[in-house]
Amino acid sequence: MTSTPPPPRGALAAARKITQALEDGLITALFAAMALLPLLEALSRSYKIFNVPGNAAYLQQAVLWMAFLGGALAMRDGKHLQLSTTEALPPGRPRRVAHFFAYTVAGMISTLLVYTSAQLVAVNREAGAVLTIGLPEWISDLVMPIALGWIALRFALQAHPKWWGRAAALALLPAGFLFSQAPQLVAEHAWALTTIVLAATLVGAPVFTAMAAIAMIFFFQERTPISAVSADMYQLITSSAIPAVPLLTATGYILAESKAASRLVRFFRAIFGWMPGGVAILVAGVCAVFTTFTGGSGVTIIALGGLVYGILQENGYDEGFSLGLVAAGGSLGLLFPPSLPVILYAVVAQVPADSLYLAGILPGMLLVMLVAAYGIFRGARSHIPRAPFDPKEILAATWEAKWELSVPVIVIALFASGLTSMVEASAVACLYAVIIEVGITRDIHPIRELPGVLVKSGALIGAVLLLLAAAMGLSGYLVDAEIPDHLLAWMSNNIHSPWVFLLILNGLLLVLGSVLEIYSAIVILPPILAPIAAHYGINPIHMGVIFLANLELGFLFPPVGLNLFLTSTRFNKPMFKLYKYVIPYLLILGVGVLVITYVPSLSMALPEWIQPQKIEQIKQQQVENFEDYAIEAEEEIDDEDDDEDDENDDGLNSESTSQPTSQPLEIEDDDDDDDDDETEGDDEG
Repeated sequence: MTSTPPPPRGALAAARKITQALEDGLITALFAAMALLPLLEALSRSYKIFNVPGNAAYLQQAVLWMAFLGGALAMRDGKHLQLSTTEALPPGRPRRVAHFFAYTVAGMISTLLVYTSAQLVAVNREAGAVLTIGLPEWISDLVMPIALGWIALRFALQAHPKWWGRAAALALLPAGFLFSQAPQLVAEHAWALTTIVLAATLVGAPVFTAMAAIAMIFFFQERTPISAVSADMYQLITSSAIPAVPLLTATGYILAESKAASRLVRFFRAIFGWMPGGVAILVAGVCAVFTTFTGGSGVTIIALGGLVYGILQENGYDEGFSLGLVAAGGSLGLLFPPSLPVILYAVVAQVPADSLYLAGILPGMLLVMLVAAYGIFRGARSHIPRAPFDPKEILAATWEAKWELSVPVIVIALFASGLTSMVEASAVACLYAVIIEVGITRDIHPIRELPGVLVKSGALIGAVLLLLAAAMGLSGYLVDAEIPDHLLAWMSNNIHSPWVFLLILNGLLLVLGSVLEIYSAIVILPPILAPIAAHYGINPIHMGVIFLANLELGFLFPPVGLNLFLTSTRFNKPMFKLYKYVIPYLLILGVGVLVITYVPSLSMALPEWIQPQKIEQIKQQQVENFEDYAIEAEEEIDDEDDDEDDENDDGLNSESTSQPTSQPLEIEDDDDDDDDDETEGDDEG
């Protein structure tokens, strides 16, 4: 729920209109830059006629601006991911109080992020990096604190419908900065503050603020500078593969806003309509194609839900089956190229994206076929009427949908052939979609409609990238706190079978996938789980497919799976009714996930056939990385044991003597360290 203030009048209304126009114009210009820069880079590499010095740095800055300006845009349009628990509160004062509390806390967190991002800008200023046009990079980086300050201001302005409520929220914003000046106080009350943040999240604060706040609180507790959170956010957003995320999201939005869905429905109906349950198959196919570009973000359900639900109802399918299929179809296609979660997992887990795409094709087809098979079963049992097989209609429908069908083919061909990187292929896809829907089919007007489509896409991208960045900060804390090390040690001592580990992994990912947004789950969990999977000999490519397939299933898992929430919102149906409707799909897809998990050849067959040398290198690298990781973890655990022994010795010495022991113990520790150094030298010799 987003409570917006009443429409302003006079000068304030004019200022708001100018601000919105400026935001929309900047977002549109950033999309143009992100699409053209990779394309120019590819042309320069191939034909040596175009060259933009410092192309990569400009692209990084464009994505940085897109993330934070898009985040401000998402704040304006109410697009940030929030929990819907406030709907359970009684309307009126209780709901207003909860909303004021949630947005005020979120505003204070954003103010603290302004402080941490300003520290990061100061560090970048000292680094002295300069763009090729002579502009210092730190000046461009100022978009971080400025946009976060604008977001904090919007939190305060949207915290209450009355002016006095907004004034109170504004007055409380500086409290976020004050926390940065009292790290000892924050450390002493870390769990109380965490509870407040979680409570605010439950009643409507965006999830990205909760993740960033928890990371900063824990960093305070560990006496680590909280600028580490902004550094992790900056590192993720400016990574080399991230530009593919906004480009492919824009591609999906452009296709969704055109009449592409109708053409694809006609195509799949012509291909499968003559079969029992053919309409259900066409729904699964159309949803898989759109989810491939929108990445399980819910756009498929919102954009196509009404269309495919109406088709199912017109052909005699009951409400329960139809709603369940729409909810399940919203995540089908998650494993197919050029799906965004695959790219993101490849970045976070440091595995080749092309190998992961190859590995996901057969498992993705299995999941689609299982849903289609259930549709065939229901169609045959219910005697759903079938369309006659018509070769002429197949040819006509294929010709009409040829442009949309060619988009994934072009992306895959460019990337798989090695002619372009994934980012460059994504730029081609975005420009190609614009050419198709604006210039060929003319479904979208270039002046009246295209900028609006890009602005909608920019708001979603800003929400996703800010969520990813905040999740990266939390992930950084978990790694610094050696959570993977301790978890690996516990698993090694208590679980000895890879099969048991995989079963536990499936259950864990299923539950987490139902409560975590997919992008944040991909950022937070792989750094923890990848070393453990390596310990049990699971190929990192296979691990990626298992991970994504489980998250795909988690979208349907009660009580708050993302697809359940979106379907409930889109069709105004109670959540508890949807639980009953999705049970068959949960069981069917659950079987598919178990097959994917315990039959690794299903995932690895294509990569090992097409990329045998690369897969062998990945296996060898996995062994080397795990050996290094295990040695490092063992040394850290031994160091902790030594520290505990030293503390125990300190206690014994302090009890046995009345004279100060700090200095003798220091000397004794130094002697021990010297002995250790000599021993290590002997071992090396």
